[in-house]
Amino acid sequence: MATANKNLSDYDKTTIPNAKHFRFGIVVSEWNDSITESLYQGAFETLLAHGVLEKNIVRWDVPGSYELIYGSKKMQEQMVSAVIAIGSVIQGETKHFDFVCEAVSQGIKDLNVLHETPVIFCVLTDDTLQQAIDRSGGKHGNKGTEAAVAAIKMAALRQNS
Repeated sequence: MATANKNLSDYDKTTIPNAKHFRFGIVVSEWNDSITESLYQGAFETLLAHGVLEKNIVRWDVPGSYELIYGSKKMQEQMVSAVIAIGSVIQGETKHFDFVCEAVSQGIKDLNVLHETPVIFCVLTDDTLQQAIDRSGGKHGNKGTEAAVAAIKMAALRQNS
């Protein structure tokens, strides 16, 4: 869990396996696209920095965070080493926020339990737009970077197990 003092983009680069032989799928929600595009850029740049070839990064867009589940399921079928599901849900005036957050987190958990290809949860669930900005390249770094690091580590775990 991120804390107010933790920068999500800070990590020890020497502990990350070389990822040049891996292929990654990134499923990106179009809803709150100013946030999800920043998260995507953080993930994309981090994968490249760890040796992933650009041609081995597959991106699919889906309408919203709820659709990340289906998009990630279909991406698992594309012979990728890991999938990163990128979304942003910001609290509104109704319970819709709660239902979407619960469904997406449970759906991605289910994909991890039922299938061999790991799916990384990179869905911001913030109370305000400013909190989302702060975690998608703002003062707390970029959760997309953190998700890419997790994807590389999980792809290596999958390969070595």
